[in-house]
Amino acid sequence: MQEWIDAFLVYLENKNFSPQTVRSYRTALEEFVRFCKGRRIPQEKAFSPATLRNFLAALQVNDPARNTVLRKIATLRSFTAYLVRQGKLEQNPFKLLPSPKKERLLPKFLSETETDRLLDTASHSKHFAARDKALFELMYSSGLRRSEVTRLKIGDIDFFNGLVKVLGKGNKERLVPVTDTALQAIKTYLACRPNPQPQQALFLNKSGKPLSGDGLAYIFKNTAIASELARRVTPHSLRHSFATHLLNHGCDLRSLQEMLGHKSLSTTQVYTHVSLEQLKNVYNHAHPKSKE
Repeated sequence: MQEWIDAFLVYLENKNFSPQTVRSYRTALEEFVRFCKGRRIPQEKAFSPATLRNFLAALQVNDPARNTVLRKIATLRSFTAYLVRQGKLEQNPFKLLPSPKKERLLPKFLSETETDRLLDTASHSKHFAARDKALFELMYSSGLRRSEVTRLKIGDIDFFNGLVKVLGKGNKERLVPVTDTALQAIKTYLACRPNPQPQQALFLNKSGKPLSGDGLAYIFKNTAIASELARRVTPHSLRHSFATHLLNHGCDLRSLQEMLGHKSLSTTQVYTHVSLEQLKNVYNHAHPKSKE
């Protein structure tokens, strides 16, 4: 089975899946292999509906977060579909198994005050203030994913038009506006680098190499701790904050969908549930009884 997994992961890489996605797929499939070995299930029975039902039950016991379970099931479903196409399996066993419904979680975001505090902390980083200010300002300015930030080249920043060219999921490119504050922070950071070239990575680590996703997460974790915010903050929190704050200030869903790089508008619509501040303002302004 390990040979099948390795071939499947190579297939995903050739389909331009992000390194984070491939790593997530590998982790889920290795968990399935350990499950089968632990119960001494032979390979010919590994993909039976009974085995998959037992694996699903074990996932829900060991990791009850529904969306995490669904992500692992989706990985296994994609893997078995691949094996069917390769002639390794006669039919996809998931056709006989119902999947639990996805849990709709409200995005966790920062208030505008908390966001300002986080950005200010980044701008006073002990060793890399110019880089960290540019990094955090850009992430909040344009609502970028962690993988999108680390893929950026210097040439992807259009200083004249105030745009950044982003390579998102599925290798789809999009253009997203950048604030003047973020553009100025990037210019200041690049001025600290020796002879920066358009083809070079926009953000570098302390060794002068392209900043990785794990490196960005490490920077973000330390900055969030230094900010002393009363909640857990992740790189995706800035993306959620970007979306929520835009909606609170009157941005329409279609424009936000384009900027976030969402394939479906329904994915963007989740942010309408967290923009309660704008809803309350409209209500208080419009309802005749609210002024009494």
